[in-house]
Amino acid sequence: MEDRAARAVATLAGVPTTSTLLVFSLAALALIVIPGPNVLFILARGINEGRRVAIVTTFGVESATVVFVGATAAGLAAVLASSAVAFATLRYAGAAYLAYLGIRALLSRRGLQLDERRGPTSDWRAYRQGFLVGIANPKVALFFVALFPQFVDPERGSVAVQVLILGSIFVMLGQISDTVMALASSGIGAWLRRRPAVAGRTHYLAGATYLALGASAALVGGRPTRH
Repeated sequence: MEDRAARAVATLAGVPTTSTLLVFSLAALALIVIPGPNVLFILARGINEGRRVAIVTTFGVESATVVFVGATAAGLAAVLASSAVAFATLRYAGAAYLAYLGIRALLSRRGLQLDERRGPTSDWRAYRQGFLVGIANPKVALFFVALFPQFVDPERGSVAVQVLILGSIFVMLGQISDTVMALASSGIGAWLRRRPAVAGRTHYLAGATYLALGASAALVGGRPTRH
């Protein structure tokens, strides 16, 4: 009885299931580790200006991610409130976008390239520039639109609450990953420069990851039932 009551409360509160949280965490981690503007900026800061500047930069980047999470929570809730068809359309559009990114990455001949330009020198400038890089990265917002709908179940309660919970996990994983990158930036940069062939082939990994996530979004996404 107590277990049933606890599950009922969780459902009413909009808490995703344990399996949903686990699968989402794995999918989010796959997206987070793909080299992109945020990761490259953090690596460049660490390589050129040290770990402290790189770590401060990570907080700026993830602050921008928090903004995207809030906007996504409000946006998905509004879309679902309008119609289930609109919600499904958004999910398939996101899947198509991920597939497009995967194909483009596979066809691209450019792999990982580190930006070696000098950047911020103070903590405030490091944070501010990290935030600007994060907020100016449209892929983050589009990833949320593509990724979140497949893990949202209207029958579990508030869509906004579900997105905020999933978004909190995304931000936490992003902060951990970014911090690891910042701490290891000097070693990673040196390792990649000694192995240009590896850096030049990262687009294959990125492409395969995008395609896998796009297929997941299209085939096993949530199916809203409200009209």
